[in-house]
Amino acid sequence: MKLGKRFDTPEKRKHLLYRIALVIGGNFLFAVGVNRIISPMNLYSSGFTGISMLLRLFVLKFLHFPQIPGVDYLGIIYFIINIPLFILAYKVLGREFCITSMISIGIAALAMALVPVAKEPLFDDYLTACLVGGIVSGTGAGIVLKGGTSGGGQDIIGVALSKTHPNFSVGKISIAINAVIYGICFLLFDIQTVIYSMIYAVVNALALDYQHTQNINVQVMIFTKKEGITDKVIHELRRGLTYWRGNGGYTDEDTYVLTTMVTKYELPRLIEIVRSVDPNAFVMSNEGTKIYGNFQKRFTE
Repeated sequence: MKLGKRFDTPEKRKHLLYRIALVIGGNFLFAVGVNRIISPMNLYSSGFTGISMLLRLFVLKFLHFPQIPGVDYLGIIYFIINIPLFILAYKVLGREFCITSMISIGIAALAMALVPVAKEPLFDDYLTACLVGGIVSGTGAGIVLKGGTSGGGQDIIGVALSKTHPNFSVGKISIAINAVIYGICFLLFDIQTVIYSMIYAVVNALALDYQHTQNINVQVMIFTKKEGITDKVIHELRRGLTYWRGNGGYTDEDTYVLTTMVTKYELPRLIEIVRSVDPNAFVMSNEGTKIYGNFQKRFTE
């Protein structure tokens, strides 16, 4: 796939490499949290990872599949059950999101397959394992989202439904999936396993949300005397703007006043664009703004 005009400058290529590093590092960090901390304690993750862990148990314990030396079935299963979602991503979220998600999920599956499950638990205490494992894996998942792509599973379903149904709560799909996972765990295991698995899931979600700056909306107002910012924002950031002409209260000079909405993740890039056109531009931002209307939710910038 050609890089095209979106990556035709050193700054854009550097940003692309930065995103790739986030996706790779985040996925391997997530795999460390699951395979090195949670799995040895016989605890189960939430979401599609949790489904994969239950299917791995079924494959090894009930179907008696031979263990492949140096490879964990978790990554293989995770990739397989995500395949139908690639079709959903392509139809609803577009070709670019589908390709980047496929690459990210492939990296995630590879990480979970290659990071070995620890033979002995790293912690003797369940609560400590839940807290540390949740922070490690949740941070890793959040870093993947910072890289501008999806970790797969309920991420794709949630974003797709958010786009087709703007008032849809992404959390609902996670609640439904997790209710099924921990319901099965309740039937198969003791109550301690279920409770501690749920504690891990909560810590994981909190750590992920802390990293997931795409969830935070930011209202931005830009005051500039130069033209060109609007076109650059539309073409490079793919966000719309509204602008009007005003006058400076002190100098009475003509001034352009621009306003737009971005995510907190997109804000640094927006400021870079503004500064490239007008280093003296005055920018104000208001974080956590509520939006009613057509505002595109997306992972890529």
